[in-house]
Amino acid sequence: MTRLLNGISWQSLLVAAVLAVALPLALVGCSGGDESPPSRPAPISQAAPPTEAPPPAAVPPTEAPAPSETATATPEPTPTPVPTLRPMVEDEDRTLTVYSGRSQSLVHPILEAFGERTGVSIQVKYASSASTAATLLEEGDNTPADVVFLQDPGSLGALSDAGMLAQIPQATLDKVDQRFRSNDGTWVGTSGRARTVIYNTDTIDPVADLPASILDFTEPQWNGRIGWAPINGSSQAFVTALRIQLGDDATRSWLESIKENDTREYPNNISIVAAAANGEVDVGFVNHYYLQRFLEEHGPEFGARNHFIGNGDPGALVLVAGVGILEATEDRQTAEEFVEFLLSKPAQEYFASETKEYPVSAGVETEGELPSLASLDPPDVDLGSLSDLKGTISLLRDAGVLP
Repeated sequence: MTRLLNGISWQSLLVAAVLAVALPLALVGCSGGDESPPSRPAPISQAAPPTEAPPPAAVPPTEAPAPSETATATPEPTPTPVPTLRPMVEDEDRTLTVYSGRSQSLVHPILEAFGERTGVSIQVKYASSASTAATLLEEGDNTPADVVFLQDPGSLGALSDAGMLAQIPQATLDKVDQRFRSNDGTWVGTSGRARTVIYNTDTIDPVADLPASILDFTEPQWNGRIGWAPINGSSQAFVTALRIQLGDDATRSWLESIKENDTREYPNNISIVAAAANGEVDVGFVNHYYLQRFLEEHGPEFGARNHFIGNGDPGALVLVAGVGILEATEDRQTAEEFVEFLLSKPAQEYFASETKEYPVSAGVETEGELPSLASLDPPDVDLGSLSDLKGTISLLRDAGVLP
């Protein structure tokens, strides 16, 4: 069936306007911010994972995210490959094109395992999640993509709002808690990351010193002691969620108060974790899994730990990476098989053990000392509603947080 090229819609113009201030539209970076994957689809067998810098020492990293990623993503941990699975199908000539907003160093092993298990030839195009969403909105029904695999629910929500994502079978959706999939059944979470407060173990007693809410870090006693990364994609998703919970006026007030509290700005989560361990700051606002990278490198003596706020607080937000099937796909069956695979036990164990994220399916438990996903008690926020990046950036600018 011939795919027709749609005209550029208002959705694509909206995303393009955001990307004009957030990152270039060209698909040359990937969501990790530290790698340079191919700028066009490449067979998975030819797309070897790029080399990342080694895990950082317990000093503030000197590297900065690639310019195309600074407003939407931060580096993610470097995994080792999942075990190779025996092919289930060897005689079918099938191809699956994946647009990935997750970094090549992270998801290459998963894509490779799916191809080896099914005999499907994988074509993959890497970019940031926001850039991937913008490209899909411009390509419309003419897109060659069969599935989209993104690191944040906001970008998936934008594609869903534009009518570009197909219904995922209900049996597949039911593998994941309703909190971590779209209400309309057009995308499903594949792994989770919790927002936490990282703290210095020498200067902070989390029970005695840390406030009950992220909103209370505006108090004077935290002046000059906080680190944050307002240019980071997860941080902006948190602000978007805060707008939904509190409204724009209260969110603006909180942002202004945090800025006025002499909060230190960093380029990414890794920098904040290192700064907390070194005593540059006493606390910082990050995603949970970055700490594990440092602990594996430096051991239990590393001088920072995560505090999980819980209690339905805005600071306890749990974000997900997720996957959707394009309405334009000509091979719905293979696309659905791919989604099923990402929710299968081997894939979920990979996310738990290698990327240190929360598994969301197949009964797979977290690893190490992480609290269970069920115990986190995040705020009741529809993750699919976090698509208004333009409004969030405008608010951040209005509050003087972004230039």
